[in-house]
Amino acid sequence: MRSIERRFIKFSQKNPDASSLVNFISATKGQNFKKRALYFWFNKLVEKDDYSKKDKMMIIRGLENLKPP
Repeated sequence: MRSIERRFIKFSQKNPDASSLVNFISATKGQNFKKRALYFWFNKLVEKDDYSKKDKMMIIRGLENLKPP
């Protein structure tokens, strides 16, 4: 089973200088996670300072549309 949290931690360890938002995008890119899972883990893992509240849904919608390479 794919785990957003596990993938996020892995990317965070590889890129300690990257923001939590960048690591979250890397962890979910092309993985076809459902919107509900993206929304839940986005709120848990991404620091609130990395995005504005009005941009949150736009970011999640964008993640839903990313296709695997």
